[in-house]
Amino acid sequence: MAGNLTLALRTAQSGLLAGQAALDVVANNIANVNTPGYSRKIVNFEQRVVVDTGSGVSLSEITRIVDEGLIKSLRQELSSFNEVDVARNYYERLQELFGKPGDNTSLSHIVASFSEAIEALALSPERSMEQKELVRRGNDLALELQGLTTSIQDLRLQADQAIETVIDRANVLMSTIEDMNNKIIRNEAVSHDVTDLKDKRDEALTELSTLIDISYFQRNSGDVVVFTSGGFVLVDSAARTLSHNSAAALSAVTTYEEGHIQGIFVGATVDANDMTASINGGKLKGLIDLRDQILTGLQAQIDEFGAELRDAFNQLHNRGAPQPGLTSATGTRTFVAPGGTGVPAAGDQTITLSGGDVTIALFNDSGDQTAVTTLNTIMQDLTLGTIAALPNGPWTIDEVAATIEDWIQANGGSASASVSVNSDGKFAIDLNTSNLNIAFRDETASANGSTASDVTIRFNADGDAGGVIDQTVSGFSNFFGLNDFFIDGREPTRYDSAIQSSSYSFSPTGAVVLTFKDGTTTDSITIAAGSNMSLQDIADAINDTSTGISFVTAAVITEGSGYRLRLTHDDSLPMVVVDDQGVGATDSLLASLNLEVSSARTAQNFQVRSDINNSPGEMTRGMMQWDASLGTAGAYYMSSGDSSITQALAELMTNNNAFDSAGGLSGRTVSFTDYTAAIVAFNSSNAGINESQWKSGKALSESLELKSDGQKGVNLDEEMSTLILYQQAFAASARVISTINSMFDALERAVT
Repeated sequence: MAGNLTLALRTAQSGLLAGQAALDVVANNIANVNTPGYSRKIVNFEQRVVVDTGSGVSLSEITRIVDEGLIKSLRQELSSFNEVDVARNYYERLQELFGKPGDNTSLSHIVASFSEAIEALALSPERSMEQKELVRRGNDLALELQGLTTSIQDLRLQADQAIETVIDRANVLMSTIEDMNNKIIRNEAVSHDVTDLKDKRDEALTELSTLIDISYFQRNSGDVVVFTSGGFVLVDSAARTLSHNSAAALSAVTTYEEGHIQGIFVGATVDANDMTASINGGKLKGLIDLRDQILTGLQAQIDEFGAELRDAFNQLHNRGAPQPGLTSATGTRTFVAPGGTGVPAAGDQTITLSGGDVTIALFNDSGDQTAVTTLNTIMQDLTLGTIAALPNGPWTIDEVAATIEDWIQANGGSASASVSVNSDGKFAIDLNTSNLNIAFRDETASANGSTASDVTIRFNADGDAGGVIDQTVSGFSNFFGLNDFFIDGREPTRYDSAIQSSSYSFSPTGAVVLTFKDGTTTDSITIAAGSNMSLQDIADAINDTSTGISFVTAAVITEGSGYRLRLTHDDSLPMVVVDDQGVGATDSLLASLNLEVSSARTAQNFQVRSDINNSPGEMTRGMMQWDASLGTAGAYYMSSGDSSITQALAELMTNNNAFDSAGGLSGRTVSFTDYTAAIVAFNSSNAGINESQWKSGKALSESLELKSDGQKGVNLDEEMSTLILYQQAFAASARVISTINSMFDALERAVT
């Protein structure tokens, strides 16, 4: 009987201990009812059997009430939501930056004001007030483009700095997960409760999922392995370290693809560990897209606007001259091999005239003609320049300069008058007198008074022996940039292709030679017939250390939904890029890519030419006019009341202009004002899409979180009910022990 009483006592004692443990779990649940991340715990009991005989109850384990599948779905949604959420603030700031088309501070309004100033000047071209107003509005436009660029690049820099901050936080969370993994393994090995450790690990996993898209699985030992959806391991037996050093400053030509911005590395900073391109969710994805896609796209759009306005406006402005002409002019085109004087040699850059001739005239201060000729005439004059050149060319740039200089000096110009290619590679004219002025007028023929019409300048940019024409430009003065209104200091150190699709390929029917030439070096590569090369293949061929171009780096830049091929001189020197096919050739790589000097940074450096800015009267309002009744055979003259150029400029601002695809905005033919409105609309549309995604993502994540919390959260009513149950069980076990104790007392009295 004593043995049975002892067994009963031990059995009742197990009930007390089990009840005590259960009450402790309930107490912990109640205490943490408002603790974020806490999951409700329950006690699992099992019957204790000793020698095939029931001997009470034992605590099997304490488990959490969680739905792992629901939590995994929640983390995936949190990753997507935070990708959108981090961009929301940036979109709001962009909305403020670009404004609405009707706002007085919007780009559209400033362009419209500039256009109105041109129209006012066209009515009164001689009035200094209207001249000053146009220059003022031009400066407003330039400052707006510069300000937008500064703000966009500041936002890109902030996004890059935010990436570094997110990386630092991710490292802390990964370290926490590693620590929890180790503790869970150790405690499970000795059957200790690990549910609170799992809660803390879950909190770290959930927060990590908001930063980056993660996947994970749990081993039998209880630890979890965390990796990105792109396959980079973040936590295994140990946490790996993420790193990213933000840039000190960013500009329109600072890109991740070209290596200007450091990647996001897992472990050692080697290319194989760069996971930037494989991040698919979380705040990191949102920030990367802002830095490398959204903001760069907007920058490309305003650069496209600035470049198109600059080129179209300058072409018209170069058709005329200020009244009564120019006393000096320095072009904006840079020549890397102007060729020297004399007969063109291999490697000399040359021009050829097509479709007319260029009238050159000198005027006195009253705008009356003092001398006149044509370029084709003097280039064939043995007494001018160093040779009697061929009609219409080809002529070296230096020979053109020397010939015009000799003609000026021989026709009343100062002996110190100079025309040359200066040390910066620019075509420069200086009459060195204030009493004489020069102007150019393109005409359909060499005879005086021929119809005004832009001649075509056929430019052999690399001076190849075959004389292949690499570029055609309308207008003699426009070709050199002698009388530009807008300038941007752009040098041909960087070339961009038009936006190409991911399926782009170049497969010429015959071999194509691609040549690069700067002031000192010429290098080339050959693209084989039928090679079927993608943009990346072309970039790789140029970058090949053994057979590529020694002074150029090529990169494929993502823009909008397509890609550009970018070629950059390693030492930032002016260069030309040509192929041996020439303009209009079927197999021309340059034509296939539509490769041109990059428009990047146009908006950043956009400005009114300094001398016009200082003296608005220096801008072009009209062009040299022909009057057959003047003198004995007619003459050209410059009139302060001529508004032919300003009228053309006014029409330019209201007429449609062809814009290329840029930054996700498709190519279109619209007015300049309408294009700026399209930029604003594009930005607003993307902001609206982001807001819609934010709202739906927020609703879904909150719904999933509510379901998860409802399942794993503590219900006080349920806990109180469980508390009463455990309390009664504890009391019953205590009553059994009290009864057995009384029986032991009775037995002891009976024995004694």
